[in-house]
Amino acid sequence: MDMSDSRRRTVLKTAGGIVVAGSLAGCLGDETEPAGGPEDEEEPDETEDPDDDAETDEPDGEAGLRVAHLSPDAPNVDVFVDGDPVLEDVPFRTVSEYLELPAGTYRIEVTAAGDPDTVVFDEDVEVPAGDFTAAALGELAEENQPFGVEIFEDDLSDPGDNARVRLVHASPDAPNVDVTVDGDPLFEDVPFGAAGTVEVPPGDYKLEVRPATPDADGDVVANFKLSVEAGTVYSAFAVGYLDPDAAPADVPFALDVVVDAEFDVDTEEEPEETDLRVAHLSPDAPNVDVFVDGDPVLEGVPFRAVSEYLDLAPGTYDIEITAAGDPDTVVFDEAVELSEGAFTAAALGELAEENQPFSVELYEDDLSDPGKDARIRLVHASPDAPNVDVTVDGEPLFEDVPFGAAGAVEVPAGEYELEVRPATPETDGDVVATFDVDLAAGTVYSAFAVGYLDPDAAPADEPFDLDVVVDAD
Repeated sequence: MDMSDSRRRTVLKTAGGIVVAGSLAGCLGDETEPAGGPEDEEEPDETEDPDDDAETDEPDGEAGLRVAHLSPDAPNVDVFVDGDPVLEDVPFRTVSEYLELPAGTYRIEVTAAGDPDTVVFDEDVEVPAGDFTAAALGELAEENQPFGVEIFEDDLSDPGDNARVRLVHASPDAPNVDVTVDGDPLFEDVPFGAAGTVEVPPGDYKLEVRPATPDADGDVVANFKLSVEAGTVYSAFAVGYLDPDAAPADVPFALDVVVDAEFDVDTEEEPEETDLRVAHLSPDAPNVDVFVDGDPVLEGVPFRAVSEYLDLAPGTYDIEITAAGDPDTVVFDEAVELSEGAFTAAALGELAEENQPFSVELYEDDLSDPGKDARIRLVHASPDAPNVDVTVDGEPLFEDVPFGAAGAVEVPAGEYELEVRPATPETDGDVVATFDVDLAAGTVYSAFAVGYLDPDAAPADEPFDLDVVVDAD
């Protein structure tokens, strides 16, 4: 979003001192003349007291005002309202709690902490009803930006199922910036001293800060992780210097995120869900039928098959696996507790138990969006294979994976040749098998290593292979 039109009130340092360029109430009010023009106005009654009319013009309601110290070379400060101390010894990067005040005009004075004679701001500020942040920006040294105070209007309304995030650009030596997530713009062309807001779904984000370009594709100069929750309002203050070595203060660039407001989110409409699928990875087991609480849910499942997900409510279920069409030949019958999320129940090992005993392993599946990368999970299900390393061009992707284990990595989208090796300390064992995989961005995969390295000496003639399935895209 373009920040050039954001609402802000600048307090500028001039030769004559610090002056407020416009008041909040005046800019928000209606300055139009009444219909008919001045000539139609009635003459005031000489008996009326002019002060009566003045009293009706006073702002009504309550105001919330907080102070943010974002000037990197300014000392700790004290804040006074109408001569009364309200905040003491406020350091750089501090955002105060809201002060509750009746709407009106207040003398706001900011001084060096413990030094009332060193005044950095002293003005009458008109504060209408609502919530506001008074932010000290720029530098006392004025090497990059002049010191000033910005008054930002705060939107503390409930964002519902989303989160609301406001960005304030307060880094004096940073140019206009773009902020992207996985390369997609969240804020565009943000100048120093500007603020703007977006609403996003709750979740974890990696923010990429870039010099502003027409396509928001400048080089990334900083990354910040941000976790936001539904029903919550945040302010993110970009502070400090991109080049602190050349700045008036040795304060590196950072992003300070504060919670402005929180609301309860009604989750009753979104009941918890469990997704369960079955993977038949036992090379000497017959085709199987699967029952949940006595009800057949999958029939005739062959070796190497991975079912679709079954939708269930979280809880405890009796999972029974039998030979296909033969309910008396039971290979698994246990109560399994399933929490919210996605799971794969994998039949592993051998009925003959020559290398590994037959069992059912329950794997938790991460189906979240990997963004521009691909996420691939390896499950080692080859009964006669030792611990393995998996490399790409000799570089380790998975290391020392034992039978029955699973692990996931995220990699850039593209084509890969996976090299399977017996595990060694340097992941440089002889390659026993290679597999080509083509991984797409935003896609989640499971790769099941199945069958036997030596099928001639095994209970079943099933050669070693890699089955790759798409879990989510």
